Amino acid sequence: MNQERLTQVILAPVVSEKSTLVADKYEQVVFKVATDATKPEVKAAVELLFNVKVDSVQILNVKGKVKRFGRFTGRRSDWKKAYVSLTPGQEIDFSAVQ
Repeated sequence: MNQERLTQVILAPVVSEKSTLVADKYEQVVFKVATDATKPEVKAAVELLFNVKVDSVQILNVKGKVKRFGRFTGRRSDWKKAYVSLTPGQEIDFSAVQ
């Protein structure tokens, strides 16, 4: 896989109450990823960027919400979320990332 592509796969970490609960309980990290990203690409990107060993990846599509702007209705874009399971003993330190 191309290293340039792998750096564009992961967009941002998802910081929410559910993601912190998942991180503590199951040693998983949640990322917002590109809409055309695949499981092998996400695994390779996390291993490349954070120098950790990935056990498995689960990906889900999040549907965009329907919002109103005055009398007009609009729709937010769909996006993709990845739950990355790390091998036991591995941890991602977001403060050390450039």
